[in-house]
Amino acid sequence: MSFMRTRTDSRRWRFALSAALLSAATLLIASPAPAHHSFAAYEDIRIRTLEGTVKTFKWTNPHAMLTVLTQPDGRSQPQEWTVVTSGPAILARFGWRRNSMKPGDRIRMVCNPRRDGSPGCRLHTLVMLDTGQTLKTKLSTATDDGALVTW
Repeated sequence: MSFMRTRTDSRRWRFALSAALLSAATLLIASPAPAHHSFAAYEDIRIRTLEGTVKTFKWTNPHAMLTVLTQPDGRSQPQEWTVVTSGPAILARFGWRRNSMKPGDRIRMVCNPRRDGSPGCRLHTLVMLDTGQTLKTKLSTATDDGALVTW
């Protein structure tokens, strides 16, 4: 019995090592990323209250989105705001549904505006002006009653 390595043993060893490294790399690439994108584009402390009309409402992952036409500061031309909120699964826990709002609905919303001043915000609370229904998110607080002063 010989303990010498043969050329075939060396090839098998390299093949096994290559297969193990390839498998590990594949698992690393295929594993889900634990990170989530940031909401750093939105003010953490500043809160704004806006009234407007829903243009679109998209019940999609990773975040439900709506577009709202507003006329802030009495401007003659409406301004289109892009509003981001939580994903459908989280919103459903707060009573939201795919048909919670539709284009043309009049709303008041409390939100964190974008840091760069562009027309967009992260939603806290939304009030349907025609029905009085309040739709909350995980950011809603006791002060989100829609009575905050618009700046």
